[in-house]
Amino acid sequence: MANEFDPYREALVVEHVTLWPSDGYSVNREEKELVERTLHKQPQLATELSYLRLATGFVRCIKVTLDDISRILGQATSSPSQDQDTVEQGHG
Repeated sequence: MANEFDPYREALVVEHVTLWPSDGYSVNREEKELVERTLHKQPQLATELSYLRLATGFVRCIKVTLDDISRILGQATSSPSQDQDTVEQGHG
């Protein structure tokens, strides 16, 4: 079912796709990377989530919304040390 986190399908995700509008909501590259990492690390937080069936598993498709950006970048702004940990883990 679209827009609903599914633990069964999550266990079988073999690819992930992030969809942004053409204007990208006017966020810079670093902010986009943070939003994408966060949403794919915790897909249950995504406002618009769907799964596409493949022969080998599922593709997780997340369409980024303004709510997602506000929520994630708001958290990153309010707790810089947590944001730094996320960035360091992403490069590890």
